[in-house]
Amino acid sequence: MLLGVLDQSPIAEGSTPAQALHNSLDLAELTDRLGYHRYWVAEHHATPALACAAPEILIGAIAPRTHRIRVGSGGVMLPHYSPLKVAETFSSLSGLHPGRIDLGLGRAPGTDPMTMLALQRDRRHAPGDDFIEQLVELLGLLEDRLPPNHPFARHAGTLPGLPERPEPWLLGSSPQSALWAAELGLPYSFADFINPQGAAIAADYRGRFVDSERLASPLVSVGVIAICADTDEEAERLASSSRMMLSLLRQGRLIEIPPVDKALRYLETRSPGNSDRRALIGPPEQVRAGLEAVAAEYGADELLVLTITHDHAARRRSYELIADAFGLAEAEPSSSVATPR
Repeated sequence: MLLGVLDQSPIAEGSTPAQALHNSLDLAELTDRLGYHRYWVAEHHATPALACAAPEILIGAIAPRTHRIRVGSGGVMLPHYSPLKVAETFSSLSGLHPGRIDLGLGRAPGTDPMTMLALQRDRRHAPGDDFIEQLVELLGLLEDRLPPNHPFARHAGTLPGLPERPEPWLLGSSPQSALWAAELGLPYSFADFINPQGAAIAADYRGRFVDSERLASPLVSVGVIAICADTDEEAERLASSSRMMLSLLRQGRLIEIPPVDKALRYLETRSPGNSDRRALIGPPEQVRAGLEAVAAEYGADELLVLTITHDHAARRRSYELIADAFGLAEAEPSSSVATPR
């Protein structure tokens, strides 16, 4: 089983969004050295908690600072963009960093309705739900498979990063996304951190999968929340920050990631309630056992670990402990960066 990282660039209270972006670069360099397989950056808009509004920019900054880890989007919210623009952007990234760029695609807005409207070029009416048509067009551009009579067919031959291409993935947390991924022969990444009841959806994807030139057999990754520390007590303390943030989010209140002491005081005044999100929190062997159980539940080939803490050093430490628990192969530090072939 492979391990990857899903990074939402959390903004700590008392810090700045710019610092959150620099923290993402730092974490990418660390996890590349630790032996993680993949580093994906998310797309969220207009929230004080997360600085990941432009994944393509972060990918462009992370890839030259890393050596062996794959870098990509988790994901690009395709309804906001034209397929050609996404194809040109990720073709460029692939040309600069051959064999290392992933294009994870989703259809969720990644924001509230008003911000979604602000992201649209044409605001005269709400955009239609044409995600599958957009997706097929984008794949046709990247793979030069548009029919000759298609009005955009010639654009496939003008992508700036040719002959390199990104590896496309479909992201989702619902049965519909799994169906599309299976029909198109795409690898599928399921967001367990949104819907922890996805094992049957992943199984349906595998059962319906159609062999394609893109992929010969089904490939599943799962995004999971995890916070690892040296002791169970410390891990629970660190988790209080994201618990407070999510508690207020459910009330429609958006905040930065609060410090532990503030979060603990807040949580003391609230009943535990029933969280609808799975989170693996504890010392290394406990988190490893939890991650292995999730992988077995989904039949996953890879897990993408999502960790949000107020303190960046604690987030770094969590990924270090997980890497050590799984025996990932750490690379020797180097002052140089990978260069294109």
